Amino acid sequence: MRAFLASVAAIALSAGAAAQDDLRRDIEIDYSDHLEALYQHFHANPELSLMEVETAARLAEEIRSLGFEVTENVGGTGLVAVLENGEGPTLMLRADMDGLPIEENTGLDFASTAMGTDRRGQESFVMHACAHDTHMTALVGAARQLAARRDQWSGTLVLIGQPAEELGLGAQMMLDDGLFERFPLPDAVVSFHTFGAIPAGMIGYVPGYAMANVDSVDITVRGIGAHGSTPHVGRDPVLLSAQIITALQTLVSREMNPLESGVVTVGAINGGTKHNIIPDEVHLQITVRSYSDANRELLLSGIERIAHGQAASAGIPEDLWPTVEVEEPYTPATYNDPELAEYGAGVLRERFGNVAVRELDPVMGGEDFSRYGRTEHDIPIFMFWVGGTPEDVLVDYQSRGLSAPGNHSALFAPDAETSITMATEGMTAIALDYLQASGAQ
Repeated sequence: MRAFLASVAAIALSAGAAAQDDLRRDIEIDYSDHLEALYQHFHANPELSLMEVETAARLAEEIRSLGFEVTENVGGTGLVAVLENGEGPTLMLRADMDGLPIEENTGLDFASTAMGTDRRGQESFVMHACAHDTHMTALVGAARQLAARRDQWSGTLVLIGQPAEELGLGAQMMLDDGLFERFPLPDAVVSFHTFGAIPAGMIGYVPGYAMANVDSVDITVRGIGAHGSTPHVGRDPVLLSAQIITALQTLVSREMNPLESGVVTVGAINGGTKHNIIPDEVHLQITVRSYSDANRELLLSGIERIAHGQAASAGIPEDLWPTVEVEEPYTPATYNDPELAEYGAGVLRERFGNVAVRELDPVMGGEDFSRYGRTEHDIPIFMFWVGGTPEDVLVDYQSRGLSAPGNHSALFAPDAETSITMATEGMTAIALDYLQASGAQ
C-alpha cells in the first residue's frame, strides 16, 4: 500500500510540475467555461445502447458549431464529423456514447435518474457507469482546441461518436454503413478510455494486445428426467453440467501455452424446479476471453468437444448431446499497433512526463474499438487509458482493504476534471503532432 501511495504522489507531483503551456491553460479555461457543464449534461442524461438519439444530437450540435461537416445516423445513432485543413494525413478520433442499465448510487448532485427501454423492450435505470460521458466531453474538448489551432496542423481530422460499445455492436454497425467508404479513410485511429483501476493523473498504454477477444457461449445440457429417488432410470443433466464445468477448466490449464492467457468462466447455471426432480435440461452461460485468433479457436472448439465428450461418457444418446451456441458477433481483441502505440506514448510522455505515462499489462476486458483495425484496409489503431479514480477515494478504500468502485459500478464517480482535461490534452497533442503543418509524422 505504501508503494502504491508513493506512486500516486509521484504522479501528482509530475503532473503538477509539467510546463503549463498555452494548450493546457486553454483547456483548463475551457473546462471551467464549457466542458464541465457539458460533462454534467451527458452524465445526467445517459441513454442505452442503440438508443443514443438525444446524446448523439447534442454531440453533433457541439461539433458542428466548430465548423466540422457532421453526418448523423451512421450505423444507427452514430455520427461522423470531418474537418479538412489542407494537405496531409487523415486522423480519426473516436468516442463512444452509450450508457449502462445500472441505477446510479454515486450521490452526485447531477447523478442520473434516467430510465430507458432497451432494444428488447426491457425498461431499466440508465447510468454512464463506464465513463463514456468523459469520452464524449474530451472529444468535444479536443475538437474545440484543434478547430482553434488550424494554423498549427495540416490534413484531415475525422471525429466519430460511436453507439453501442457496451453491446460490442456499434463499431461494426458504423463500418457496415460505410464509415471507411463514405468518409475520408484514416491513416490511423486513436481513442482513449477513462479507467477506474488507475489513479487520476496517470495515463496507461499497452503496445500489441491490450484487451481481449470476448465470446459469450451458451450450452444446453440435455438429459432424461426422473424422480430424484430413482436417478438410475434417468440421465442427470445437473451432474453432467458439473462434470462439464470442471472439465472446461483444463482448456486453459492444460491445452493453452502457459505463457499465454485465456479465461473460461461459467457465469450462470440454471436448471431444475424442485428438490426431488431430475430435470430434462440445464442451461450454462459462459464468457470466454483470449487474445489471439488461434487461442480463441482452441477455446471455443474445446468447449464443444468437452461438452460432447462428457455427455458420451455419461451415456447420453448422441441425439441428446449438449448444444453449444457461440453468440455472434463477438468482440475481437484490441490490438494496439506497436509502432503507433509507441509514437502516441512518446507524444504523451513529452507532455506529461515519464512518471505519469506508464506501459501497463493487458487486461481481459473487451472493447469493440478493435474493429477499426480489423478491416481490409489494415489501419493502425491506438487506445490509451486515462486514470479516473480520485486519489482520496483510492486511499480510503485501500485503507479498508477494499478495491475502489471502478467501471460498471453503480458507485463509479471519476475525477471528471482531471480525466477530461488530461484526455483532451492528450488527444489534442497527438493530433497536432500527427497532423503537422508539414504533413509529416
